[in-house]
Amino acid sequence: MTALVIAEHDNAAIKGATLNTVTAAKACGGDVHVLVAGHNAGAAAQAAAQIAGVAKVLHADAEGLAHGLAENVAAQVLALAGNYSHILFPATAAGKNVAPRVAAKLDVAQISDITQVDSPDTFERPIYAGNAIATVQSQDATKVITVRSTGFDAAAATGGSTAVETVAAVAGSGKSSFVGAELAKSDRPELTAAKIIVSGGRALGSKEKFDEVMTPLADKLGAAIGASRAAVDAGYAANDLQVGQTGKIVAPQLYVACGISGAIQHLAGMKDSKVIVAINKDEEAPIFSVADYGLVADLFVAVPELVQSV
Repeated sequence: MTALVIAEHDNAAIKGATLNTVTAAKACGGDVHVLVAGHNAGAAAQAAAQIAGVAKVLHADAEGLAHGLAENVAAQVLALAGNYSHILFPATAAGKNVAPRVAAKLDVAQISDITQVDSPDTFERPIYAGNAIATVQSQDATKVITVRSTGFDAAAATGGSTAVETVAAVAGSGKSSFVGAELAKSDRPELTAAKIIVSGGRALGSKEKFDEVMTPLADKLGAAIGASRAAVDAGYAANDLQVGQTGKIVAPQLYVACGISGAIQHLAGMKDSKVIVAINKDEEAPIFSVADYGLVADLFVAVPELVQSV
C-alpha cells in the first residue's frame, strides 16, 4: 500500500499545503511518494526530497506541466496511478482543479476535503458548512482524495533525505493553454499560511473605513488581512481576502474578527483557528459562539484602542 501526494509548487519551492497532505498520506499507511510535475522544477523536487517521511520523489519535467494545467497534470498522474492505492491532492484551487479529472478517468468516487484518516479506507470530512462530520468509507481500488490542510499538522519540511527519480513526462493534451496570470502581490503573509489573521466584516461600512481600521491592526500584529463574504461582495476588500466556505479555509494561531456577525458560511472557514477574538457591538452575534474571547463594543472605538495598546 503506497500513497502518492501531488505536490503543489511554483517550480522553485514546495507550497505549505503539500506538507499537510504528506501527513494525511502517512496516516493512510504504507510508503509516501511525492510527484513534482512542472517545468525546470528541479529545485522544487529537491525541496520535496527533504520532507520528513517521504520515501521517494518522482519528478516529471515538461513545458506543458509548467503552469499546472488540469488536463496535462491529470494525464501525468494517470500515467503513474496504477502503482498507488491512494492519490492525494491538497484541497486548494490547484488540487481541486486536477483531482476530479483524475477520479473521473479512473472511474472512482473522489473523497473530498478530508480532515481525518480513520483507516486506509475510511475518512472524515465536514458537511453542511462544517456543522456535521461525515465518515466516508471507500471500496475503490484507488482512492482519490483532497486534503483540507487545516485538519492535519504540516510534515517537517526538512529532515528527510530521499532519492529523486525522474519519470517520463506525458505529452501535452493540447486541450488548454496558459495565457497569463494576474497575481495579487502583498508584503503581508499569505492568508492560508499566516499565523495571525485580522478580518473585517460588513459593519466597517466602506472600503476606506476597512483600510483605515484594519490596516493599522494588521501592521501592529504582523498579520494577514481577511474579510467576510459580505465585505467582499460590498467591495470593501479584494476577492482573494475572503475567508469562508466559498473563500479560503484558514486555521491560524490567532484570528481577530472585527464587525463580523459570524454567519455559518464564514464560520466554516475559520472556526478551527487556535484562538478566536471577536469584536462586535451585537452581543447576540453568532461569532461569539465560537470565540475564545469576545468584546461587545463599537469596533471603530475598540480597534484603534487595541492598536494603541499593542
